[in-house]
Amino acid sequence: MSVAMLCEQLANAGCEIMVYTTTANGSKELSVTPNEAANIDGVAVIYFKRITKDHTHFSPTLLKSVWQNVKNYDLVHIQAWWNLVSVLSCLIAVWRKVPVVISARGTLSPYSFQNKNKGIKKIIHHLLTKPLFKRSHCHVTTEREKEAMLSLVHPKSIFNIANLVKLPLANYTAGNNGGSVFKLIFLSRIEEKKGLDILINALPYLTFPFTLTIAGDGDSNYVDGLKELVKTHGHEQNVNWLGFQNENKFELLNGHDLLVLPSYDENFGNVVIESLSQGTAVLLSEFVGLSAYVVQKKLGWQCEPDSRSLANQLNLISGQQAQLTRIRTTAPAIIESDFDKSKLLNQYTTMYTHIINNG
Repeated sequence: MSVAMLCEQLANAGCEIMVYTTTANGSKELSVTPNEAANIDGVAVIYFKRITKDHTHFSPTLLKSVWQNVKNYDLVHIQAWWNLVSVLSCLIAVWRKVPVVISARGTLSPYSFQNKNKGIKKIIHHLLTKPLFKRSHCHVTTEREKEAMLSLVHPKSIFNIANLVKLPLANYTAGNNGGSVFKLIFLSRIEEKKGLDILINALPYLTFPFTLTIAGDGDSNYVDGLKELVKTHGHEQNVNWLGFQNENKFELLNGHDLLVLPSYDENFGNVVIESLSQGTAVLLSEFVGLSAYVVQKKLGWQCEPDSRSLANQLNLISGQQAQLTRIRTTAPAIIESDFDKSKLLNQYTTMYTHIINNG
């Protein structure tokens, strides 16, 4: 969503944008006409068929088009890493001497090497990632992501610019503060990285009346395992599994007292900004990129990514009604100012101009 919004804002500002992507739609394919430019919300997009149906997204026609056309552009912005579209397109652009900026989007961090395909990642890292990043520029979204990136690669330069987050017009209400039952919400993809297991394992240690709304979806086997964990703790009546939410997510966030995101690793965390835009305070693990911002602005709390630390903070927060009310009142205006799309767009165009002039 952040990438789409960036492209839309750049196009609105008069930049010539061409998006190359594949027809990937999970394990299925998008119902689009491949190899032809389509106008998607004011942005020119070309979808290319892929051969592999997994996360590698290998697309020979996309790579061929990159090779043929990349010299027509002033700069290539790679979004994400660890797939054959990103890595090989970057290789082609570097080979063809076109300036490249890479946004790894949380896919390149020490945590990522501890999970899936560790062996393959290490080989690719030494053979391609390190030399390609040495010849490219990097974009990160938080100071924590910058530190993680610099521990692995040494780019030509690095720029820290926040994600563009699509927010509704200011239309928030008093929310749910003051109720007898404290309303917690987890809103995210449900996967191991997000730390939902930490939150569920913290529930037995809570000392106040609560409900927990879980909004999101993921691998059915993993989700079923978490539901069984809730059942084991005896909290089925307290937990509401809503599945994926989209159009009503801001209303949903506004109706809760606290967003909890206990991720093991998170480069940014769009949902943090979405929640605060509605006046709903947040509790984040220290490994969420925006945790330092939240603590600095006094818009929420931070904890270690373990159940006891999370439970201790939740027990503390549940009694801090004055703090929650202050955040409910002040957070929307702070977020509106700090994440103003015009300000952020100016930072992105300044980055692009610097890279082009010094590429």
